[in-house]
Amino acid sequence: MFNRFNLVGFNSIVRPQGRVFYGWWIVLCSAGIHLLSSLLWMQSYGAYVVLLQEEFGWSKALVAGAFALTRIESGLLGPLQGWLVDRYGPRAVLRAGTVMYGIGFMLFSQVESVLSFYVTFAIIAIGSSLGGFATVMVAVVSWFNRHRSKAVALSQLGFSVGGLCVPLVVFALDTFGWRVTAFASGVIVILTGLPLAQVFRHRPDAYGEVMDGIRVAQGAGGKAGAPATTERPDLGPMEAVRTRAFWFISLGHALALLTVSCLMVHLISHITQGPLAMSLTGAGNVVALMTAMQVAGVLTGGLVGDLFSKRILCAACLAGHATGLAMVAYANSVAVLVTAVTIHGFAWGVRGPLMTAMRADYFGASSFGTIMGLSALIVMFGMSTGPVFAGYMADVTGDYRLGFIILAAGSLLGAFCFLAATMPKSRMRQP
Repeated sequence: MFNRFNLVGFNSIVRPQGRVFYGWWIVLCSAGIHLLSSLLWMQSYGAYVVLLQEEFGWSKALVAGAFALTRIESGLLGPLQGWLVDRYGPRAVLRAGTVMYGIGFMLFSQVESVLSFYVTFAIIAIGSSLGGFATVMVAVVSWFNRHRSKAVALSQLGFSVGGLCVPLVVFALDTFGWRVTAFASGVIVILTGLPLAQVFRHRPDAYGEVMDGIRVAQGAGGKAGAPATTERPDLGPMEAVRTRAFWFISLGHALALLTVSCLMVHLISHITQGPLAMSLTGAGNVVALMTAMQVAGVLTGGLVGDLFSKRILCAACLAGHATGLAMVAYANSVAVLVTAVTIHGFAWGVRGPLMTAMRADYFGASSFGTIMGLSALIVMFGMSTGPVFAGYMADVTGDYRLGFIILAAGSLLGAFCFLAATMPKSRMRQP
């Protein structure tokens, strides 16, 4: 009976009208795009860092600076990107971004100097932004209301699964070299990303659909075919910016990314060149473990995000980020390292979908892309500052410990930002 009950509940969510709701196909393809980004670049870049330093002798801060550049460009591009997606829909923007992203990878495989390294990273930054997270999230939140946290979580599950597969990229780097791996990655991005982009549609009402695919039956309090759930009035971009919640969520997000970006770029270097002296393969397995916990966190966040306060949950996750990074800094055994990445990975997984769903809950879906883009102008400072600061401190002090501890303290401060990010009063009024 329990299994039958679960099946009925599952069907009511996925097949509310007797067929699979189209929004779930968008979620599935969003997960595929996130998987490509995570596997081939975001969570594999730490392995590239080690090999680039070996070949060119570049400093940690210089190599981290290129990653920071991609985040700065993404942030500056955010408002324009958000407007483009809101105006023209995600499909066109995804196509352009995917092609640019793939070409950037191919050009990266040919770099011979610092200048060419940074130029190719700029191309990758623009392509990965247009063809990545912000664009697909506009589509996802536009198709869901009641099940928004679940939909966002499942779409971001691709990012976590990509991290689980990082050992495959490490194997390719060891076997074929970083240049061949980078060129092949560009080809994979284009050949896989373009078909996935075709599935995306902007808003459900343009296709005769409603949010969540749930309609009210005639006589149930409305006209037949009306949406079963009604969004509260949406805020425009300038209305959102004037709220306290916009700034606290953006700042909290930026402070969370101090730890995330730092470990993306420097975790492998820290555990291969630091006291633990692990092999590149062993370090890849640690990344896989961290993202396995991220998978668990994403699934948990999707389930609890529609039931409990997203604000409180995000604050707890920021404390988890701080704890995890501090433990990584002083890990003197594999057991401590495993505990640290477990805490950090789980907190990362829970927090990711909740912040996106929280913005949509607070500000609505109509101008979500533009609001996310404006928020990116603040968020980019966390994503860009973390790796550069950690790299600089390692170059100056000889190891990552002090830099990691300072960044952990910054993320702990972010917990208080989320606690202060209460629902805007204009969104608390009923429609």
